Amino acid sequence: MTKLKTVGPAIAMTAVSMVLTVVVVVMWLSGSMHWGVALVVGLGLDGGWLATLAYERRLAAQGDHSIPVTVVGWLFGAVATGVLVAHALGEESPGAWLAVAWLPLAAKALWLVHGLWERTALTPRALDSIRDIQQAARDQAAVARARLRADAGTEETRLTAVTEAGARVARVQAKTARDLAGAWSKLEAARQGDDTARALTSVTAPVTPESRPTWDLPVWGPVQSLAELEAAPVLTDEDLDRIVGELLASTTPPPPSSYREMADRFRGDGHAAGEMKLRAAWKRATTRAVTS
Repeated sequence: MTKLKTVGPAIAMTAVSMVLTVVVVVMWLSGSMHWGVALVVGLGLDGGWLATLAYERRLAAQGDHSIPVTVVGWLFGAVATGVLVAHALGEESPGAWLAVAWLPLAAKALWLVHGLWERTALTPRALDSIRDIQQAARDQAAVARARLRADAGTEETRLTAVTEAGARVARVQAKTARDLAGAWSKLEAARQGDDTARALTSVTAPVTPESRPTWDLPVWGPVQSLAELEAAPVLTDEDLDRIVGELLASTTPPPPSSYREMADRFRGDGHAAGEMKLRAAWKRATTRAVTS
């Protein structure tokens, strides 16, 4: 069916061109010779054209091509067109004949187009295979696009969730930091305030009228392991008072100026004691130093 779409117009135009050529030759030569002879001349011209065309088609069917045969075919077409043009120019109204004078060359051009189509034509099986390959490629491209869109959506959702979670964590950390800073500021203000000492004096028994109880913020230092604490000897209050007094009375190095410095030296010398007992010994020692 597809072949008829290309070869049909070429056959029809060739037949019309040959009929016109014979008619024109008979009309042109009938005045100078018998019409039968003129008919033979016209049929001879068409016969040579048909013979050349048939030979070209045979070579095309074999997958071959001959330049001389092609040139001869175009010459026959040109001669037929020249006959029509010459006849048209001799008529009183040449327009109608000039309008059909191009048909031989057009028929030859259509045969050329048909030959090109035959050299590039594919079998139905090959066309089906090409369609299957193209369809498979389209399917793969569609699947790839869908996968990319799905991956992009998933990644966007994950990034949104991570960003929101990070923002929540940052807000909680910031709030916690503000609360801790406020609490430590309040504790430090209470520690440094003058009213604190008077409040502590009102609820504790002063050792001397001049003594003013002091208190420190809790400070976390190095922690001794349980094995070290168990291995160290248990010190009594008298031992703690003696060791703390020696530390306060030492000249090299200078005596500690704060409880924390004394505690560091105490533990640096290998002693072990509870925080409450050591702080109580420090208060007793400092109180004795003040009274003395």
